[in-house]
Amino acid sequence: MEYVLIATDSDALAEDLDATLGDDRCEVGRVHSGAEVSESVRTRQPDLVVLDLQIGNMGGMATSLHLRNEAGGGRLAPQNILLLLDRTADVFLARESEADGWMIKPIDSFRLRRAAQAVAEGRSWREHADGTIETDEPVA
Repeated sequence: MEYVLIATDSDALAEDLDATLGDDRCEVGRVHSGAEVSESVRTRQPDLVVLDLQIGNMGGMATSLHLRNEAGGGRLAPQNILLLLDRTADVFLARESEADGWMIKPIDSFRLRRAAQAVAEGRSWREHADGTIETDEPVA
């Protein structure tokens, strides 16, 4: 991955994600609201978009659906989207969000790296309430 866009209004979460994903080969950018994501995607074309479920005025689910609608209308390129859930009960929302993958907080660095890599490569990453993780092969 060369560029990852993070959308969160939590400074602590943004710092954790940047520390885990950012290095000399991967730049991590951040926006503070879901409403800022589309323009940032249009400008930078990230390899991965990481959305916090609770983002200011436009949550992660709404932002994911918006990105899918924009891509479907040809206004944005399709994006690889990883959604960060606050609790296991949010898996239901994640299924409806059209995100490529989701993780349940708290998030550790090892799982985050694996999930980010999978979704950036076009595979899914779905964590479930029972602790299982479902992945698949890249979409051709």
